[in-house]
Amino acid sequence: MGNAATKEAVEGVKSPAIANPVVVPQKEGEKKKCKACCACPETKKVRDQCIMERGEANCSTEIEAHKKCMRDMGFNV
Repeated sequence: MGNAATKEAVEGVKSPAIANPVVVPQKEGEKKKCKACCACPETKKVRDQCIMERGEANCSTEIEAHKKCMRDMGFNV
């Protein structure tokens, strides 16, 4: 009631993003990308815990392990 749009009005309006979706082909063997915050949770947890307990200067092994994992996931770090 009142604010409800009619079916005809809604169908007549098309969003450019919906009307023309962009599909980026995935290369053979390429891993599906996720957000950087969600990539490599195992190495991220170990790295963060080490930094909190021992300081960044004492965690180069853990930091490098996380960087390697991020690179393997397709991130440029």
